[in-house]
Amino acid sequence: MSLKEDFDNLIAKLQQERDEIGLKLHLATMEAKEEFDDAENQWRHLKIKAAEIADESVDTTEELIANAKIIAEELKNTYQRISKRLAE
Repeated sequence: MSLKEDFDNLIAKLQQERDEIGLKLHLATMEAKEEFDDAENQWRHLKIKAAEIADESVDTTEELIANAKIIAEELKNTYQRISKRLAE
């Protein structure tokens, strides 16, 4: 093989790898966005719960607070997964 053919093969392999990485990044970004959109729904739900807990005219139960904490923990884990995925 000539030097030019070696170089052309190298460029072709790099182009293929570049395209594959680009596609993986695009898909990972889409997955992260979808997961973040789902987390946004949980966030809105948690904000409502937090407002209920903060409202002194509403009778707050331990169950309500426990449920809010569960949602908060789930959100924390989701945000960490998204951050990790974006850092990769």
